[in-house]
Amino acid sequence: MRAPYWISKGLNLPALEQSRLHWVDYLKGIAIFQVVYRHILIGMDRSGLFVDNVRHISLIPDFIWNANNVFYSFRMPLFFILSGVFLQNSLKKRSTAAFLGNRFEYLIYPYLIWATIQIALQVAAPHAQANATRSWQDFGYIFYQPQKLDQFWYLPALFNATLVYTLTKVYLKIPSWAQLVLGVGLFLFYFNTTNIDHWSMFTDWMRFYIYFAIGDVLTHFFFSKGFQQFMHNPWSLLIVTPAFAATQFYYLHMHANVVAPALLGISLVGCTTMFVCAGLLERWNILNFLRIFGYHSLYIYVIHVMVAALVRNFLVYELHIHDVYAVLFLGIFLAMLIPVFFYNYLVKDGPLWWMFYFRKSSMQEREKSGGQRTSAPAARTQNKAVQPGTDTCDVSMLRIRTGVHGLVGLNHSTQACEVLHFDRILFHF
Repeated sequence: MRAPYWISKGLNLPALEQSRLHWVDYLKGIAIFQVVYRHILIGMDRSGLFVDNVRHISLIPDFIWNANNVFYSFRMPLFFILSGVFLQNSLKKRSTAAFLGNRFEYLIYPYLIWATIQIALQVAAPHAQANATRSWQDFGYIFYQPQKLDQFWYLPALFNATLVYTLTKVYLKIPSWAQLVLGVGLFLFYFNTTNIDHWSMFTDWMRFYIYFAIGDVLTHFFFSKGFQQFMHNPWSLLIVTPAFAATQFYYLHMHANVVAPALLGISLVGCTTMFVCAGLLERWNILNFLRIFGYHSLYIYVIHVMVAALVRNFLVYELHIHDVYAVLFLGIFLAMLIPVFFYNYLVKDGPLWWMFYFRKSSMQEREKSGGQRTSAPAARTQNKAVQPGTDTCDVSMLRIRTGVHGLVGLNHSTQACEVLHFDRILFHF
């Protein structure tokens, strides 16, 4: 049964009918869920609404905080790795200057717009408890200290990492192995330099450069037949789970004292585990709402803190809901859903396009192809038969099944493969 038109439009379901790398959308959906989870939890804690005033203790259970700490170690590295994965193809499509201009418009422009809006709301309505108490002086942080601005630090950090990596790759011709060495060096430098985050606009990118480099250097590996089969194999989850559990157990008990090399290893184990989870979700064609949220991850990222504050206050003060689990669940769900509807009704097809794009033509260009851009470098495209009794085929010929709304998964009912040329698959980030 098809979804009603207003839901299809609000969730932009037609865009998901495009030929896409669904595991990428799943990965972004997993990562943005973890981001929203953290900020909803922090907002609940800072609001002071979930405290036992008699015993003076938080009503938020420890395991909820522990889950946040687990997510914290790898959720942002996932975004940087994915950005690096699609760098090569982006540079093939346009000049270096055009590419960096596109990144500026896509990352820095919405950062400037939405950081200003969020600070203004926090200053104008201090009792709304939108994760922080602000003054007019906080507007200055936009230009040199985004770490002080809740979720917004990520956008300039990603832009700066992209800028430095692209310039060194294109003009200095730094080889791949040297980029990885540089990334490790910057990572260690960041975590071993006192007060380096006092000017975070210019330093945040250093701790994530290694992940961007990994994404770019290992692009062909991520799309190789072997890794794609590994991602989509249920046994892989059994392989990575012990390592994931062990590293996260260590991180939970030692995170305040974890040295930089250990943190790098922990985050990479977490990212690998999420890759496998995304591959299995694609294979089983389940939890497709994560694909929707992943597709709209940028819009959720910049808006969700403001939406979460409104939702939390409405639940507590208007509906008198004080249950921690109810507020947390509804807060996460609505803080992800409302920005999606906001974008598709008021930005993509409405008058507020300027909130995310400097030029309306930029938005129209992206939406013309379903809001997507070409993804990975071309993989092997020769036809190969699927081996009988197996669930996988050549990575360039992944079997797909398009459902009512185009939510795609592996088709286990046929031995035939539909050829998917990666140089024609479109993807939005």
